[in-house]
Amino acid sequence: MQTTESITEVKKTVLSNGLKIVTENIPGVKSITAGFWVKTGSRHESDKLAGVTHFLEHMLFKGTEKRSSYDIAQSMESVGGYLNAFTSTEYTCYYSRCLDTQIDKAMDVLSDMIQNSQFPEEELQKEKKVVLEEMKMYKDSPDDYIFELFSGNVFKDHQVGRPIIGFEETVSSFTRQNLFDYMDNRYRPDNMLIAVAGHVDHDEVISLIQEKLELKNSEPTVDEEQPLTSYDKFQIEESRVIEQTHMVMGRRALNYDHPDKYLLLLANTVLGGGMSSRLHQNIREKYGYCYAIGTFNQSYTDTGMFGVYIGTDKNYVSHVRDLISKEFEIIQNDKVGEKELSEAKSQLKGKLLLSQESTSNRMNRLAKSELYFNRFVTLDELVENIDSVTAGDLLTFSQNFFDADQFSEALLTPENR
Repeated sequence: MQTTESITEVKKTVLSNGLKIVTENIPGVKSITAGFWVKTGSRHESDKLAGVTHFLEHMLFKGTEKRSSYDIAQSMESVGGYLNAFTSTEYTCYYSRCLDTQIDKAMDVLSDMIQNSQFPEEELQKEKKVVLEEMKMYKDSPDDYIFELFSGNVFKDHQVGRPIIGFEETVSSFTRQNLFDYMDNRYRPDNMLIAVAGHVDHDEVISLIQEKLELKNSEPTVDEEQPLTSYDKFQIEESRVIEQTHMVMGRRALNYDHPDKYLLLLANTVLGGGMSSRLHQNIREKYGYCYAIGTFNQSYTDTGMFGVYIGTDKNYVSHVRDLISKEFEIIQNDKVGEKELSEAKSQLKGKLLLSQESTSNRMNRLAKSELYFNRFVTLDELVENIDSVTAGDLLTFSQNFFDADQFSEALLTPENR
């Protein structure tokens, strides 16, 4: 499959303070997406500060020395752009998408948020209530909560398995000083990355960053990241007032740079990568046992998790479990046909290439490539790795990976009423 990435221009600079700047100039677009990435997430928190990374992300929108929370929100919206942020297990990102003519403003606002946030006490107390309501929202969504339940047991007693949002008791305890201390420890230039994709000039970005972002390195006072705990197969069930049973069958899986990751990506696609996948066709289309079913594959720096999610009637659970297990046996024992494998490859490559039409997606891929591989991974390389997988390779991988003894189960079931 031919790609068009060769016409783009990717550049990288590391400033004297350790801050990395990566840009991708994309001809023909009139926008940019700029992301300020911090290599800190929920896995870097102490037990007492569980959820502080996510809470801090919220608080950076609550005002600086020269901008109120309204000014921050209005700054980019007034020129047709937007500001947002997200927190993950391993990183945090603050980003803006706007017209290329507004890059100076985007950099100014993001830099101001990163280095001049004040965390007003009144706003801090108000935001605690907001986050606690967000926590309740997730708990009231069984198709969200089941993943929290599963992840918490796959990575039992480890930060990777903790909810990113934290816990009621930890969030309620946060102070302004907690936020300042956490920023001093983690928001260091040598622990950050600026990524910009779109109609962008690399030297201009360097100049803007040097003008607006004056962060200095401080020695990290503590590293809260813990070694991974061992994985033990489990079956866990909780009940609440709901209509369906929500189930995840899964296991620990592969980290970002594992040599077998493309094999798992293709197995994931064959089994649950859409309406034409084996699980969807067999369990929904053939038997009508569910509305929602699919597979997921989440990778981290040093580990990962894979599984099947389904929402179904409580009376169908044993049938569904048997059908999923049967599909695992089939992919373990029978080669995926050349036509099906070719279609799975085309599906993966097509989704990847279609996603590159967005400057936001390009910025995300640019940053993650640098965070996880310390280099830009080209589309050609990704496509080549997908295309190189053979049916024999996939069978050999599946014979080991889909071992029933490695798969655990989390259930959220309706209470008896």
